[in-house]
Amino acid sequence: MLASGNPGKIREIQAILQNDKILPQSQFNVAEPEETGSTFVENAIIKARNAALHCKLPAIADDSGLVVDALDGAPGVISARYAGIGASDQANLEKLLQAMQGVPEAQRTARFICVMVYLRHALDPTPIIAQGVWEGRILHHAVGDNGFGYDPVFWVEEYQCSSAQLAPELKNALSHRGQALQSLGRQLTGL
Repeated sequence: MLASGNPGKIREIQAILQNDKILPQSQFNVAEPEETGSTFVENAIIKARNAALHCKLPAIADDSGLVVDALDGAPGVISARYAGIGASDQANLEKLLQAMQGVPEAQRTARFICVMVYLRHALDPTPIIAQGVWEGRILHHAVGDNGFGYDPVFWVEEYQCSSAQLAPELKNALSHRGQALQSLGRQLTGL
């Protein structure tokens, strides 16, 4: 079971896993927990424990975000609520672009980070943890219509386009979430 109600994440994870059916926690009417952790790992564990507790099933959760060097790591673990609780993707993008005004090209480095956690049950003392990192830089304005979140301002150097300009299959192969899921899959295969 996937501990997420985020349609963008669910769509991406389902596309990456292809033949494996994803059951999002929203199908079980599980409310999103408050993300009180100060790290991606802590928040992913909070989400997975909450889902496993309410559904009585093994759970996978991810916590991910954008880490911008010029902003001392912001928006980081609060990426989804950078412009405030309940903020839209557009509001978060606008706040980021405003914060990056005047930052020179050489200092616009950033990375997407994703931590995936698998819990066998709600009290599992040894979660399986995987991480993916996708390096890039922040553009001066949004470009592209694919993806969600910060994708339109995340420049992918090797393809000379924003993440939002990549075909979904290519983005899923390159992305932080794709990397984390592949790593998690390798670890789960060894169980």
